Amino acid sequence: MSWNQRIQQALHERQQQQLWRQRALLGDVQQTHTLRNGQPVLNFCANDYLGLAACGADDLAHAAQRWAMGSGASHLVCGHSSAHHELEQALAAHCGYERALLFSTGFMANLGTIAALAGRGDEVLQDKLNHASLLDGALLSRARLSRYRHADYHHLQQLLDVPANGERLIVSDSIFSMDGDLADVRRLSELSSEHNALLMIDDAHGFGVLGSTLNIEPAAGQGVRAYFGLSPQQLPLYVGTLGKALGGFGAFVAGSADLIDYLIQFARPYIYTTALPPALAEAMLANLKRLQQGDRQQQLQANIRYFRRQAASLGLSLMPSESAIQPLLIGDSGSALRLSEQLLQRGLWVSAIRPPTVPAGSARLRITLSAAHRQSDIDLLLNALAELLPVQEASA
Repeated sequence: MSWNQRIQQALHERQQQQLWRQRALLGDVQQTHTLRNGQPVLNFCANDYLGLAACGADDLAHAAQRWAMGSGASHLVCGHSSAHHELEQALAAHCGYERALLFSTGFMANLGTIAALAGRGDEVLQDKLNHASLLDGALLSRARLSRYRHADYHHLQQLLDVPANGERLIVSDSIFSMDGDLADVRRLSELSSEHNALLMIDDAHGFGVLGSTLNIEPAAGQGVRAYFGLSPQQLPLYVGTLGKALGGFGAFVAGSADLIDYLIQFARPYIYTTALPPALAEAMLANLKRLQQGDRQQQLQANIRYFRRQAASLGLSLMPSESAIQPLLIGDSGSALRLSEQLLQRGLWVSAIRPPTVPAGSARLRITLSAAHRQSDIDLLLNALAELLPVQEASA
């Protein structure tokens, strides 16, 4: 088989399996009311949980007057600016760690961190539903990858009870991106301590949204460490993103001073990648201050409670999630696609998530809520789902 034949066959199979992916063209600011392929839509599929993607234009314009366009090089050549440094310090202080290190994307942060820490002879233990970047990082490290059943900490305990020759790294998402449920990070911390393993949590969907429930820390949205009341020593390796709740672009790893120095020396995606534009880094500081005020997190939680309460009254079978990610399990990929298209015809943009992103037979609508959604926006979606789902089930 030639390369062209292989490519064509793979594309044909993807289309026949109703797993074809395609991009929609966003024609306006990323916000709840926007333009998709030239048509006005109400957006329920963004990860812009606090509505901050539509904020900070003036801050960015002002920063661009100072820094212009690009950073010009990687951080270790000549691309590390005072804007990057100030943002790293602010993120470390906000999350309660000694230091933080900026990466250009969350995928690169996970890939670089795991591959830098683990190696041949070591073991990386991961939740079965971890993000692809975490799994790819383990594969790249050439350490042994062991996957425990989703949120099954007894299974993880069994894996840890088997003697190991090398070091162990336990890795998990905090909020799982396709199910919306929250890992028991306290239990993961306990298991890590008991077995002398290093714990790494990717808080991509929790940073900026989750925070202390004890009213001990003054700022909102400190992340999953504060939510569980853990010390930095109990959660020593923390990954956050700038592109979801914070509304911008990029990612960071937070931890001890030694850990950050180690990553600067050995994390290849950090060493060999052009730094974020410094203007963007400077503008992100203003959004961080907006995030810390706490009003947006309160509104988001109110929207989540309202959506779930109304969905239950309508008999909609939501998956168990208290996060901004509210999956509606459909099962069949074709049915999920048809329902997504029917919603789109009503001006409601909700993504259909299908294999291989989720397991076979578990295609779903991934509904994401934002602090920027009005109650009337949520009602429009709920009413449409209540009308369309019986028809969809009958045609499945």
